[in-house]
Amino acid sequence: MPAAASLDLLDNIVWHSLSGPQRRFAAGSETARRYARGLSPLTGFADPARPDFDALAAHADIGEHLFCGAWTGAPPAGWRVDAEVPAVQMVWNGGVPEDDAAPHAIALTDAHVDAMLELVALTQPGPFGPRTIELGDYFGVFEDGKLVAMAGERMEAGCLREISGVCTRPEAQGRGLARGLMHRLIRLQIGRGLVPFLHVMSFNTRALELYERMGFGRHRELLMRIVCRE
Repeated sequence: MPAAASLDLLDNIVWHSLSGPQRRFAAGSETARRYARGLSPLTGFADPARPDFDALAAHADIGEHLFCGAWTGAPPAGWRVDAEVPAVQMVWNGGVPEDDAAPHAIALTDAHVDAMLELVALTQPGPFGPRTIELGDYFGVFEDGKLVAMAGERMEAGCLREISGVCTRPEAQGRGLARGLMHRLIRLQIGRGLVPFLHVMSFNTRALELYERMGFGRHRELLMRIVCRE
């Protein structure tokens, strides 16, 4: 288990990622930051209790949806909350997974972005853009020329590294493909001295149970808010 100080970063993980190891991917100021366009719509504030929406406005298009996970106040004038989705943060508590868990997996590159976006559009694993692959390692399984499963990395702060973009085509589900890809990522992260974590929607009980069986433990619940500049 990581130290409590490291787990505290999860309370405002987007901000700590964009003001730390992933600063080069940030657009914003010293009070409000988002991932640059094409990477992810995730947004963070230096002080979630006093979110600086004025600073964020210069980096948000009118009508663009941004995702905030640490702020719970009322939106200021010129902004609205379009959706609120409960989610669970989970942290890896298990050991090192078995080797060769995804023997047919390949490392995904820029050449695979179109296939990745097609799979994301079909399965809806969460916000994902044409540049998301720049945020970490991604692995996938191809069958008959189609990408049928993938998993990769997104946020990073302290010793924490997020597993994200986990998805499988409906006709390929139930074969352990996503689990194998996640095992490969977990092995890599542990080998680098990092602690895997992830987010999952609270209503996705199937995924919650699967991740718990794999070795993830529930850290905390949060409310993911989708905001829009009017």
